Amino acid sequence: MPVHNEDIAAIFDELADLLEIDEANPFRVRAYRNAARTVRSLGTELSEMVGRGEDLTRLPGIGKDLAAKIVEILDTGKAAALTKLHKEVPASLEQLLEVPGLGPKRVKALYQELGIKTRKQLLAAARGHKLRALEGFGEKTEQRIIDNLAAERSSERRFLLATAVHYGEPLLAYLNKTRGVGEALIAGSYRRGRETVGDLDILVSATDHAEVMRRFVAYDEVEDVVSQGETRATVILRSGLQVDLRVMDKQSLGAALHYFTGSKAHNIHVRRLGQQRGLKINEYGVFRGDERIAGTTEASVYKTLDLPYIPPELREDRGELEAARDGKLPELVELDDLQGDLHVHTDATDGQRPLQAMVEAARGRGLSYVAITDHSRRLTVAHGLDEKRLRAQLDAIDELNANLKGFAVLKGVEVDILEDGSLDLPDSVLGELDLVIGAVHSHFGLSRKKQTARIQRAMDGPHFSILAHPSGRLLLERDAYDVDMERLIDHAAERGCFLELDAQPKRLDLTDVYCQAARDAGVLVAVNSDAHAEADFDNLRFGIGQARRGWLEKQDVLNTRPLGALRRLLGSTLS
Repeated sequence: MPVHNEDIAAIFDELADLLEIDEANPFRVRAYRNAARTVRSLGTELSEMVGRGEDLTRLPGIGKDLAAKIVEILDTGKAAALTKLHKEVPASLEQLLEVPGLGPKRVKALYQELGIKTRKQLLAAARGHKLRALEGFGEKTEQRIIDNLAAERSSERRFLLATAVHYGEPLLAYLNKTRGVGEALIAGSYRRGRETVGDLDILVSATDHAEVMRRFVAYDEVEDVVSQGETRATVILRSGLQVDLRVMDKQSLGAALHYFTGSKAHNIHVRRLGQQRGLKINEYGVFRGDERIAGTTEASVYKTLDLPYIPPELREDRGELEAARDGKLPELVELDDLQGDLHVHTDATDGQRPLQAMVEAARGRGLSYVAITDHSRRLTVAHGLDEKRLRAQLDAIDELNANLKGFAVLKGVEVDILEDGSLDLPDSVLGELDLVIGAVHSHFGLSRKKQTARIQRAMDGPHFSILAHPSGRLLLERDAYDVDMERLIDHAAERGCFLELDAQPKRLDLTDVYCQAARDAGVLVAVNSDAHAEADFDNLRFGIGQARRGWLEKQDVLNTRPLGALRRLLGSTLS
């Protein structure tokens, strides 16, 4: 069975979680977490790298021991170190780690203080109000745990879009090699660029339907064949991801692609518009009576309604059909429009690579500038910078810039927004920077009123430039903190500062809805990678996908500007 990068990263994550519960050396825990991040961000499968005899220790954060473990996992599908750890830490504690809001430290506290080892015990303790007395919990956390456990029972399993890509693209390549296949495409929420997906919808045009079906169910990552017919089949991959396949004739591919891309609300609206013209629109085509008049391409479907082609990212029935009718569809931002990246970390704090390596990686992606924004001192877990260390980094940036041609390194910092809204470093040092990114990394449980006022006060600082990952969410792990985002957007417009769309796949923060709200308010959005290693720059593709879902055009994105225009905009935020 093939082992994907995501499988290896999941094992490293599990090792880190269980070691933290087991109170192992924190440096060892961090090594596994960094390794998981490195593996996930790679654009090439590790199996291919090993097959070519490449030296894995050249990867950031991968030493000889971790390289050996990667080879072991590729060979056996598992890690002996994890098997051993399973014998030392109650296996049921792993299930608790999957509950949103429960990290290793909280799981350890539950086990040590209350003897909780299972979800059932956790729910009973929460309902009995036993959790709120533990340090680091409280009444709100207790209620969120109850709500999350209840929601788990009724919700489908979902995958990060970036994770689904790791499974979807190889399967698509496999199907495209099938004899008689004209084209194989992934539709659904995956194609619309949703942050998470519940399954994959694959459409294939082919002359030999039976051969496609045979190849599909024989794919070596298929664990269970749920159903199989002449033109459709459903399987479950070893990862747990469900894949639905539909095979059709070429003349219906466009109509099917439109239908199965969705969203459901968009499709209903399209069908209603068709009915008003006496047309029937379904997955097989567009029909006037018994005559099929369109459906070979998606554009032909829209043309029957006198509409231009609507990009998949917009198809959520949030005004896109009206905009298309009125000739007001946005010209969506493209990845190639980005001139630079304004949120990048180095090994001076929690990044994995030194300054020059990150700069060279950004240049290699065709960018013209990059801002180095390591963490400030408050974030001790990231070994944040104090004034002395930050100034030393500024000197290093000056030295590097003196030897660069056609590329600029901007001086920045990701400074913590403290509970009272003050910033973690004094204005005397912040004033020396090209930009200041403010971020909330603590006190997520403040009331909506206090959280909003806290961030507004930070934005009022004389050197504040960009609000990082504005909602604080971690997809499938941590909900957004309670904040009045509309008020923050209005405040950014008044203050003249900017909001970030963090492209890290677990964040994708701003949401699409608030990207659109920022655009409408005239607030520019910075699409940043939040890179901690070279390969993280590749995540900009997901950030741009989210920006497109938020109706953003090139002019709505801060870092599509050339350096001179960017400096003028950043300068206008400093007073």
